[in-house]
Amino acid sequence: MAKVSMVEREKKRQRLVKQHAAKRAKLKAVVDNPDLPMEQRFKAVLKLAQLPRNSSATRLHNRCELTGRPRAYYRKLRMSRIMLRELASKGQIPGMVKSSW
Repeated sequence: MAKVSMVEREKKRQRLVKQHAAKRAKLKAVVDNPDLPMEQRFKAVLKLAQLPRNSSATRLHNRCELTGRPRAYYRKLRMSRIMLRELASKGQIPGMVKSSW
């Protein structure tokens, strides 16, 4: 089980990314537009830098829905390999059988 503080920090990052996504996209469009004057683009860069760091989508990290484990994460199932194996062994995942011999 992951530390509760780390799971909560990740939830806060997800909330910030969603909150600032539109503003961040608008500023990035201004920065990437070569037709605009350099001063306007530079002001957009400064405004982008003033946004919270955790509002950037690159700072998000996938975590297991059940345990909060950050590693060995299956995106399709949204859980870690350990929980996947445990649930498969119990027969709680339809169509998945753990092999044993």
